Amino acid sequence: MSDTTSRLSGWMDLANPTRFVGLADKVVPWLASVAAIVLAIGLYMSFTAPEDFQQGITVRIMYIHVPFAWLAMMCYTLMAVSALGTLVWRHPLADVALKSAAPIGAVFTALALITGSIWGKPMWGTWWVWDARLTSVFILFLMYLGIIALTRALDD
Repeated sequence: MSDTTSRLSGWMDLANPTRFVGLADKVVPWLASVAAIVLAIGLYMSFTAPEDFQQGITVRIMYIHVPFAWLAMMCYTLMAVSALGTLVWRHPLADVALKSAAPIGAVFTALALITGSIWGKPMWGTWWVWDARLTSVFILFLMYLGIIALTRALDD
């Protein structure tokens, strides 16, 4: 029981903004280096990957479209968890995370919509189809814009 308590206590220490920023200052340069290396490897592999037998070269846009869509959903999940932390515990870091994730998520969602439309034109013959997936991502984009507008209108 005390082992679980000590693990939770370690995570709760990060709720202190000073400790969180101190840890982030140490970790972010390393994470940025790893991200740059992984990005370089991913770019190399995306340009050297063979063409698809049905989609041809247009399949390569999926190498950026799918990560944009995943990151958009990740930002939305981060916003939901941050909103929970803000509403339940009234934690200032959760509120900052909520307000910071909304514009990032909106950009990723817009890029996912744009790259999806670019891929859809040669595959479907049209830029937009009112499919459930496309429409739900468009609604997600509108929700991001609404949250951004609300946070700016209701400035503390």
